[in-house]
Amino acid sequence: MPSRNVSLRLKGLQEKDSGPYSCSVNVQDKEGTSRGYSIKTLELNVLVPPAPPSCRLLGVPRVGANVTLSCQSPRSKPAAEYQWDRQLPSFQTFFAPALDIIRGSLSLTNLSSSMSGIYVCKAHNEVGTAQCNVTLEVSTGPGAAVVSGAVVGTLVGLGLLAGLVLLYHRRGKALEEPANDIKEDAIAPRTLPWAKSSDTISRNGTLSSVTSARALRPPHGPPRPGSLTPTPSLSSRVLPSPKLPTTDGGHPRAVTTIPGGVSSSALGRMGAVPVMVPAQSQAGSLV
Repeated sequence: MPSRNVSLRLKGLQEKDSGPYSCSVNVQDKEGTSRGYSIKTLELNVLVPPAPPSCRLLGVPRVGANVTLSCQSPRSKPAAEYQWDRQLPSFQTFFAPALDIIRGSLSLTNLSSSMSGIYVCKAHNEVGTAQCNVTLEVSTGPGAAVVSGAVVGTLVGLGLLAGLVLLYHRRGKALEEPANDIKEDAIAPRTLPWAKSSDTISRNGTLSSVTSARALRPPHGPPRPGSLTPTPSLSSRVLPSPKLPTTDGGHPRAVTTIPGGVSSSALGRMGAVPVMVPAQSQAGSLV
């Protein structure tokens, strides 16, 4: 340590070097006895020039519209102040109230084509300056993106509307087709033939006994294999007229005979029980 000059020299200062620095002095005699003590503190504040700012355009630059030009430096010590100028096509400097030197914003209202150009923002403080620029092009109509979006939106809307209409018509047609559909291979319902005048019909309108001559008529040609040949029942079979024996008085006595040569009275004495055999009519029903 030097005995007289105790200066401290700092090189390559950075912002983190900022802070308080203290210097103390002790006064001693030749014998080393302390004769006095003094201390001083110095505050070191390292200044930082503005970092390159970022320029942005907020809004749609159309004729008659309003836009804002924004400029902001991410680092500056002390805080930077801002200034906006138009360089091309002609130089122009802006002031408050359109210019905010603290926030770095420039408000442009009621745009016109003559306001197009290159705008430069300068951020400055005690130790430095930095700048950025933005190009402003004022259009006379809606942007191409807006027009394209409107066209695409209109086409999509029309397509959806057409799809809904087509779906509605198809559903209506699908509901009408089953009611009007006529199947070509459908079989007509079978109609039962009415009995002829020779058939017997009960008073309540139902067929009680149908004896048709066609049921007794033998089928034409040999029967097919596996087919059933209808056999006339007792009610439809023609029985021979029984012979009536005569008595001494000359009046014949009726004797009922059953096919096979046995009389009904003989069967009664033998304990036989009369049984009614159902017959099949021409319509296929049992009577």
